[in-house]
Amino acid sequence: MAIIFITGSTDGLGRAAAESLLDQGHRVVLHARSADRAAALGEIASRSARVVVGDLQSAAETKRVADQVNAIGRMDAIIHNAGIYTQPSRGSTPEGHAVTLAINTLAPYLLTALVERPRRLVYLSSGLHRGGEGSLSDLDWTTRAWDAAKAYAESKLQVVALALALARRWPQVLSNAVDPGWVRTKMGGSGAPVDIDTGRQTQAWLAVSDDPKALVSGGYWHHLRQQQPADEATNPDFQDALIDKLAKLTGVTLPEG
Repeated sequence: MAIIFITGSTDGLGRAAAESLLDQGHRVVLHARSADRAAALGEIASRSARVVVGDLQSAAETKRVADQVNAIGRMDAIIHNAGIYTQPSRGSTPEGHAVTLAINTLAPYLLTALVERPRRLVYLSSGLHRGGEGSLSDLDWTTRAWDAAKAYAESKLQVVALALALARRWPQVLSNAVDPGWVRTKMGGSGAPVDIDTGRQTQAWLAVSDDPKALVSGGYWHHLRQQQPADEATNPDFQDALIDKLAKLTGVTLPEG
């Protein structure tokens, strides 16, 4: 059985994926933003291997999350699930970054760089990533007027590019991105067309399945099928430029293959 770390797993898709993997007999390391949210996990916490705590909008706390995971041991898979949607303003993290960028892009980058390399990596994106092209000139929204929808789309393009870059740079790791669809969660709302079981299925499958279809790398997935992502996400030059910018913003370099 595998051990899987899932960010943002107190509710929504992260919790649904965790419950599915626990039901299959796997070990799951949960992640909560705060001690209060960890304390409210209830029964699922007693079934999990561990609960790690840290607010991913803070680089310092994200680094502490990485330390907590590394103290447990090497993960078989990591599902980078945590994310936020529309922020009314740019906001400012403790390090001065836009909050959407910090949680949706910088945190998965930092955790990827700092957590011991697993066998599989899965990054949650969105079909809206196709509206995120052209983000590298002002990655942190320091000069542009704030646009919440555009910032979200850019962050989701960035995580697809990160997933595909890692598939290229780390050939021994299976790295994929997933669009779960518009799912009926707290973030997606009650009117969303996709049920939560369908929304969590692909990332859980990619994390543990021995199905030959799941043992691939560099894919962009939607409901158990590969799709073609935005052209920019597949461009090695864009991927490399993005990783360079993320290294400069965070002060953390992604290890070489």
